[in-house]
Amino acid sequence: MAGTKKRNKNHKSLIAENRFKKTSITSLRNKPSQKRKSKLPSSSNSSSNFLIKFFKKIIRFFLLIIWGLTWRTSLIIFLGITSAVSYYYLNMKEFSSLLDERARGSVTLEDYKGEVFAWRGDNFSKNLTAKNISPHLKNAILATEDRGFYSHFGISPRGIGSAVLINLTEGRGPLSGHGGSTITQQTAKLVCLGKPFSQAVWNSEKDYEASCRTSTIWRKIKEALYALSLEFKFSKDEILTIYINRVFLGAGTRGFEAAAQRYFGKSAKIVNPSEAAMLAGLLKAPTRYAPTNNLKRSQERANLIIGLMENQNFLSKAQAKFARENPATLSKFAKAKAGGYFADWVMASLPEYLTYETTEDVVIKTTFDPLVQKAAAEAVRSVFRDQVDQNSKAQAAIVIMSPNGAVRAMVGGRDLKGTGLFNRATQALRQTGSLFKPFVYAAAFENGFSPSDLVNDEQISIDLPGSGPWTPKNYSNTFSGEVTLSKAFSESLNIPAIKISESIGREYVSELAKRFGLFSNPSNGPAIALGTSEATLIDLVGAYATILNSGYKVEPFGWETLELKKNKREPLMDKSEVLDKQIISSETAEGLVFMMSEVIRNGTGKRAQFSNWEVAGKTGTSQSARDAWFVGFSKNYIAGVWIGYDNNTPLRGVTGGGLPADIWRTAMEEIHSNLIPTPLQSNKIYKGLETNGVKAIDETSSFGQRLGRFFNRFFNSN
Repeated sequence: MAGTKKRNKNHKSLIAENRFKKTSITSLRNKPSQKRKSKLPSSSNSSSNFLIKFFKKIIRFFLLIIWGLTWRTSLIIFLGITSAVSYYYLNMKEFSSLLDERARGSVTLEDYKGEVFAWRGDNFSKNLTAKNISPHLKNAILATEDRGFYSHFGISPRGIGSAVLINLTEGRGPLSGHGGSTITQQTAKLVCLGKPFSQAVWNSEKDYEASCRTSTIWRKIKEALYALSLEFKFSKDEILTIYINRVFLGAGTRGFEAAAQRYFGKSAKIVNPSEAAMLAGLLKAPTRYAPTNNLKRSQERANLIIGLMENQNFLSKAQAKFARENPATLSKFAKAKAGGYFADWVMASLPEYLTYETTEDVVIKTTFDPLVQKAAAEAVRSVFRDQVDQNSKAQAAIVIMSPNGAVRAMVGGRDLKGTGLFNRATQALRQTGSLFKPFVYAAAFENGFSPSDLVNDEQISIDLPGSGPWTPKNYSNTFSGEVTLSKAFSESLNIPAIKISESIGREYVSELAKRFGLFSNPSNGPAIALGTSEATLIDLVGAYATILNSGYKVEPFGWETLELKKNKREPLMDKSEVLDKQIISSETAEGLVFMMSEVIRNGTGKRAQFSNWEVAGKTGTSQSARDAWFVGFSKNYIAGVWIGYDNNTPLRGVTGGGLPADIWRTAMEEIHSNLIPTPLQSNKIYKGLETNGVKAIDETSSFGQRLGRFFNRFFNSN
């Protein structure tokens, strides 16, 4: 073919060429088409494919449902949250109302010098804001509670999740322990979601506050919603201001200003880093970490807060080191703690609307003397430590007052901490035993007898209608024969006291005791002379003060004035004690003072003596030794001591002249240590009186003879 180069006959065909020769193509074209045989799947492969397709359809179906539900549910949740937040926002009170919604006022108790020694009720903060609070305190709060406070929108999902995880890891419920709440959420709880107290809903404010602190899931959700509304309504500084004025910080304080004043005696505006750390440390557990309860524990907690402040760059290393080396300490007022039994007694002695139920801040000036109180408390502690089994459950009480009835100290039990404790000095009615005998002898002296008159200490028997004969005995189970009344009294002989009571008349003795402020319903049997009726320690001490005051009635009291803090120069109430009611003659009182002096000089109360002081007193041991007493006085103070078991278990080896006299002497010796000794009386009528036998300086007087003949006639006729 022209123009076409011939192939070389020696040219070898390429494989590709052979594969695509015409003949090959033609043959392929002319070859009849054949159906391709397909390989059928096995039954097992078929089942697998079917299951895969089935599950794909199921998953696709559910994904479509979830997607359909999700956007609808999300919309519902969004609308619900928006509605709830809007509701809280529209019904939220003004900023000033949320700062202070207290329903009660506080009570501040001052001692006789005008220094604060106790508080009662809640003390609320005022005039503290996020801007004028100490920067150290503000930083300590943020470092402890919510370091992201100024950046979050009111709730912290990450914080809540971390808290739940920690709680579950530590074996608690998801809502127990760590809360994960922001300061805004805590504020929502503090204001109780904006609900005020209502008696129609809650029985008491205590129930109201308990309901505000519930930790259910639903409650947490509502607090989160309220927190969001707070964020919309107020600025961050306003929310923090509400928080720092409302949070409870122990010892009855609400807010950081109240806490700083109570613990440190200064404003929260000027606290230093160590004080700030201690206050912020109270947020975790206010009662447990309150420095008035345990200062060392509170300081250890403060060190942890200082570490947080350092880690978050709120303190430099040097500042943190200085704060740890100079821990916060209590002010001298805060060291007085709660005032214990005395403060509770004073509160109970005043109208409730001015104390426990007050809506105003009240100041009560009391008769309390912290030095006398310290001596009384230490006397109880030291005697029980040195002379009583450490496992003993026996209790003790002591009251010390001035001659006019002003109570200076009170110990109502061996538990010296806390408030609201059972006060054995004012609440426990106990059999008085021989402590009642001065009132029996007072009845005799009011009827013309004297300490020098004679009485026969002998076995007697009195017939009790319906019970048969009653044969009383002396504590020693012996009889002394003819003795003066003074000797019978100093040795606390039972028979002479019974003879006097029976001869004068039980009704007269009972009536005289009532005049002293004892026994609203005394026993009327012959054993009245032995102190079978019950009385409180404070009433007995008041009755003995009447004897010291020449028979003028003394009413124990613990407060002098009550004032409103906002109007402190205008007392609402005042108590001016005037001794103008004489219930026994001066001569009777002098006779009793003399005989009570003999009790300590030569009788059952010898262990109550202390150097250079004239003192008088009386021992008392009730039936079966269930109560042991000692009450006595100097010219400056009257004190009374009781020892016994709350369940009336008999004491073993304890009488009024033993441990009670030791406690009395220990306390009285201490409070008299810086005083000039003053004699009890200078009456010469009893000088030289013999008390060691049957004679007296007036033995031959017709009155003494009449007394002896009277007793003989009375008991011989029976």
